[in-house]
Amino acid sequence: MIEHETFIAETGGIRLDAALLMRFPSVPRSFVREACDAGEVRVNGRPAPKGMKLKGGETVEVARLDEADDNHPAPDRTVRPACIFEDGALLAFDKPAGMPVQPLTRHETGTLMNGVVARWPECVGVGDSPLMAGALHRIDADTSGLVLVARTAAAFGDLRAQFAAQTVKKTYLALVEGAVAVGGTLENDLVHMPGLGYCKMVEISRARLSGAEREALAAKALHAVTSYRPMGFARAGNEERTLLEVTIYTGVTHQIRAQLALAGLHIVNDRLYGAFAVEGQTGHCLHAWAASFRHPVSGASCEIRTRLPDWANIPTS
Repeated sequence: MIEHETFIAETGGIRLDAALLMRFPSVPRSFVREACDAGEVRVNGRPAPKGMKLKGGETVEVARLDEADDNHPAPDRTVRPACIFEDGALLAFDKPAGMPVQPLTRHETGTLMNGVVARWPECVGVGDSPLMAGALHRIDADTSGLVLVARTAAAFGDLRAQFAAQTVKKTYLALVEGAVAVGGTLENDLVHMPGLGYCKMVEISRARLSGAEREALAAKALHAVTSYRPMGFARAGNEERTLLEVTIYTGVTHQIRAQLALAGLHIVNDRLYGAFAVEGQTGHCLHAWAASFRHPVSGASCEIRTRLPDWANIPTS
């Protein structure tokens, strides 16, 4: 972090943001824009916009500029992650529904990774996405359950390779509307529905798209494979519900939610994908239950399993 720096603009005819990037090469362009917009940069004593043309000779005062190394989750000790596994290479957490895995910016707090870096600061800088801080995968904010986090670069590299090779077995629990008698396997080519201000995945062959949209999205379609089997049944008033064990073999955004909905198996209270609203319930009934993989250091087979959420405590067959 750069604080309380003053310099004289030696070159005229360039924008203020370009001059700052030349002076401080460790600062990303987006951080320069943020600092100017926030009034952290003054020219001749006055706040200046990033696009201001310099003549040369101006005094530029920088109150604060974040560097690339500052782009990580801010430690937040009010978040107390439920750690269910810990060794020198790996951490595993049981994330509650309603909590995002990672912040969207370095200023955001209240996410799982804000709590992780507060207690395990060695995770800062691990991995290829600074704001993930070693987290190996994401689950939706309203999905509860298992999140794996690497503590070292070597562990991250090994486990990321396992994820890429699809040798990590990830098992979920889903409570769906209706009675499901038999299991099955689902395969769909999913894409982000265009024109929405939020994320929703649809099957490219069945979505209501124009010919131009379908053609543009064809190259971006992601093949998703999910299997499921019924584990137990319950009733809520006059409605039947089925607890499913779900295994995913690919890692596509909203994969389980979208594929089950496409098959007519709506996750309870997942209104984005067509489920009925459940009064008084926050979030949907999807839980990342377990993961099986090869330990990145010992090479031994490893399975980590979370506790059952309250809605999954029903008689199983």
